[in-house]
Amino acid sequence: MLLAAPRGFCAGVEMAIKALAWLVRAFDPPVYCYHEIVHNQLVVARFRDLGVVFVDDIAEVPPGRPVMLSAHGSAPEVVRAARESGGYVVDAVCPLVTKVHHEVKIRSGQGYRILYVGHEGHEEAVGTMAVAPDDIDRVESRRDVEQLGDLEGPVAVLAQTTLSHRDWADVLAAARERFPGLWQPGRSDLCFATTNRQSALEAIAARCDTVIVIGSSNSSNTRALERLAVESGCRRVYRVNSVEELPGDLAGTVGVTAGASAPDELVQAVIARLEPRDGVEEVRVVDEDEYFPPPRHLRELIATVGEVLTIGLGGDPAAQPPIDDRGLHASDVLASL
Repeated sequence: MLLAAPRGFCAGVEMAIKALAWLVRAFDPPVYCYHEIVHNQLVVARFRDLGVVFVDDIAEVPPGRPVMLSAHGSAPEVVRAARESGGYVVDAVCPLVTKVHHEVKIRSGQGYRILYVGHEGHEEAVGTMAVAPDDIDRVESRRDVEQLGDLEGPVAVLAQTTLSHRDWADVLAAARERFPGLWQPGRSDLCFATTNRQSALEAIAARCDTVIVIGSSNSSNTRALERLAVESGCRRVYRVNSVEELPGDLAGTVGVTAGASAPDELVQAVIARLEPRDGVEEVRVVDEDEYFPPPRHLRELIATVGEVLTIGLGGDPAAQPPIDDRGLHASDVLASL
């Protein structure tokens, strides 16, 4: 077995899962979450079992109830409505998505027409386009760019963070051909974690008879890994949510990776089920040490919960060191829920 590294949870998913876990600890159920916190069936099911209610309309959240906004980012009117509902609100948007929202706002204010490269209906795309709906066009392919009408004024291009490099590069090339003065950010919008996971898969795919991609079908970065494995020429590629979906006739060299919202327990379960005869070789292309701290207003709640737990166990809060959020891993937090 060849095990791609990095794989699994990215920094944004780590932050979002731990943040929702703190809300579950701090408040009686139900706790609400606008959209799935991340795109993974196991993660969503585990929180649902703990009394988290996932909604697709912020109006479904009863007044005064705690609510979390998902890692994919939310439209400005959704954030505003959540805050006006009177409950405790945590916006767990990934900082990389926030960067794109900021760029949309800035470019729109400067008179640009914005080409946004993103998947139709994806929560991140919906939330980003809502920042400046009158000044933005969503494109997903070279053909989409070619079919755009004449655009007045300067044109900028921005992207959904979880796109594959191949999808992004082809659309960007078409946009540059169509709009020679095209503005694009100096630093790529594509998530470093998405890029790293694709690079790790590329490093093993040619050596594999089969590639297993762990993650859910509504995860954009997971589907990008699946496509990459196919495009790399691997004869058999399977995307699975759990070990129950593994085929029973695997042989030869099997490569394993996981999307950025797939917990490590799924990876370990796949390894245990396949029991590779010649062991597991981890192929690491880069070390990731990025860390996104909890949203600012959540940090005070974390400290308060920690003090309550300490008192409940008979300890002295003043003698306890602060909670090391960076040292907590979301997979461990998830497994403990």
